[in-house]
Amino acid sequence: MMATQVVQNVEMEEIRQYAKALRLSNLRGNCSDIIHKAQINKPTFLAYTRDVLKDEVETRQRNDLLRRMRQAKLPKNCDLDRFDFNHSAGITKSQLQQMRELVWLDQLYNLIFMGPSGTGKTFMTAGLIRDAVMHGYKALFMTMESLVNILRLKDISSSAMNAYNGILRCNLIGIDDIMLMPMKKEEAVAFFNLINNLHEKASIIITTNKAPTEWVEILQDEVLAQALLDRLLYRCDVVKLVGSSYRMENRSGFLTKEEGAL
Repeated sequence: MMATQVVQNVEMEEIRQYAKALRLSNLRGNCSDIIHKAQINKPTFLAYTRDVLKDEVETRQRNDLLRRMRQAKLPKNCDLDRFDFNHSAGITKSQLQQMRELVWLDQLYNLIFMGPSGTGKTFMTAGLIRDAVMHGYKALFMTMESLVNILRLKDISSSAMNAYNGILRCNLIGIDDIMLMPMKKEEAVAFFNLINNLHEKASIIITTNKAPTEWVEILQDEVLAQALLDRLLYRCDVVKLVGSSYRMENRSGFLTKEEGAL
């Protein structure tokens, strides 16, 4: 019995090593449980092989989804099933559902959400990126500020260059609060070059509270602004949102309110 147990332990370790070499993480990590279950249930060789491969594929798909979700850098609570249409006029339920089908993503269309703060621009952008990741796309959410930092540092920092190359590999990029603040000339040129590189290779979602006509003032270059808009608006839907600010109407505080206080 002892000799048999030793042989089984050796064989089990060999299986783990083969699984490691083949990058079969589920088999490597759960080898003992898988073998024990097979000894009890006694499946056919065909069923056993199928189940091992099926579990491996599902584990790999689950890990891949988690990895892409981490890489997407999404804000918390961005499930579009929770979108409150009472605080955002300018988009209907059917239009949002059409966006969530992601046909436009396959066709390399862009989206621009334009409107005042608190009307759902960021929430919809993050939610659509979440939907895209759930459907197997590589997507990324970022603020304009973080993007400008990457553009400024990519030629002198390896981490910034890696981040820049990661953007170029995406199927969908969401850029939040574009044109919120004036940009330096070199930053504006670098931003245009990025959009030009992504043009007709990936879809872009932009949120802004500035009309395209105001972009010239932000970029401080009419020719550059026109070239940028030309690429973004070529295949694009512009959604103009209006309404009250969701954050202001649902604001909360931590201080205990005294009776009679305003």
